[in-house]
Amino acid sequence: MFRKILVANRGEIAVRIIRAAREMGVETVAVFSEADRQSPHVSLADESICIGGPRSHESYLNMDAILEAAEQTEARAIHPGYGFLSENALFAARCVQHRITFIGPSAGSIRLMGDKAVAKHTMRRAGLPTIPGSEGIVLDVDEAGRVAAEVGYPVLLKATAGGGGRGMRVCHDLEELRVNFQEASMEAEKAFGNSGLYLEKFITGGRHIEFQILADSFGNVVHLGERECSIQRKNQKLVEESPSPVLTTEERADMGRRVVEAVRAIGYVNAGTVEFFRAPEGRLYFMEMNTRLQVEHPVTEMTTGVDIVKQQFLIAANYRMQLTQENIVFRGHAIECRINAEDPDDGFRPVPGTIEALGLPSGLDGDDIRFDSHVTNGYTIPPYYDSMIGKLIVKAPTRREAIARMRRALAECRVQGVKTTIPLHQRIMDTPDFIDGDYSTRFVPDVLNL
Repeated sequence: MFRKILVANRGEIAVRIIRAAREMGVETVAVFSEADRQSPHVSLADESICIGGPRSHESYLNMDAILEAAEQTEARAIHPGYGFLSENALFAARCVQHRITFIGPSAGSIRLMGDKAVAKHTMRRAGLPTIPGSEGIVLDVDEAGRVAAEVGYPVLLKATAGGGGRGMRVCHDLEELRVNFQEASMEAEKAFGNSGLYLEKFITGGRHIEFQILADSFGNVVHLGERECSIQRKNQKLVEESPSPVLTTEERADMGRRVVEAVRAIGYVNAGTVEFFRAPEGRLYFMEMNTRLQVEHPVTEMTTGVDIVKQQFLIAANYRMQLTQENIVFRGHAIECRINAEDPDDGFRPVPGTIEALGLPSGLDGDDIRFDSHVTNGYTIPPYYDSMIGKLIVKAPTRREAIARMRRALAECRVQGVKTTIPLHQRIMDTPDFIDGDYSTRFVPDVLNL
């Protein structure tokens, strides 16, 4: 096992990784920007080092500064968390060049799955069903029009290097396709440095379901079940739960087996998430693979008892995985609410500021309630980064009991000094469609009118 690792991230996920490392007897190095000098993750680590200015490109996206910090502190491995450099193939490759272990998949796997069009083609060949659409990137709007005519409108343009909803446009006819093609292409170029687009049939009223996998370098691959992530706004997830309310035990076993076979076929190693879109009639279509730890990994940990971060350490250190599909048991139901410092009544505008008082629900650190966060009383939320201040996760024997427990936990979770999305989550938990499990990715705009 590694003696010391560097955590190339901040906030909640940095705290999560540092705590897992400490339990495994691994020393940690925290990197921080000038805006994060007082961030709790800095003092929690064994060592810390400033890597640049407050903006992401000056610090958490600065590969040279991070690698130099690792060499200075003699950290022989880097955990990238999620976001920032976690899915950057160049960074993973540079770690290898510096003889530093990247705690994640290889640069080749990141590159393969990072191009959404290539990933779709690869997973189709590996046996996973994909949404009808272009075979790869559409070179121009005329080619896009021909593919759209074949699959039928409405269609969805998607950035091949995309994420977070950027470079995506729904088109209902050829005229709209021509306008949106240029807009999506320019947005993709600006956001990802890659203007490439591909096209899919747009399926309305569907659901977002993803499978968590773990794979070691000895060819062992397991899945940890699925998460339902359909409660989202502009492709940004708000609530996640496991298991999905609509997947049967048989469907879970069948698709889980197919996911494991596909991941093994491409030689993937470490943690990853295979994402699907479930059409209204029930068919699952592969969308993309996230080659990193997911924000919503705690709901899977709650229902399986598997610590995914610790497994990442072990796999990266070249240990043979002790988990087998047969000894993974799914118990109960878990729900996660992402608590953001945002104002839902003002278009979800971020509201950075100082947390004057923080009240957490009872039962933390038990088997039923968990709050993953980095904020404390008096913490000032900087304006430079993601607005998430914590993740509230609950578990109960049944879904109805989990919803009731989440209601109670949200009522006890108080944040003074800044507006948060807690009232929105309370509204979601009280909405009949959510309670019945009868919802789609259109839940927020169509049911909540937000």
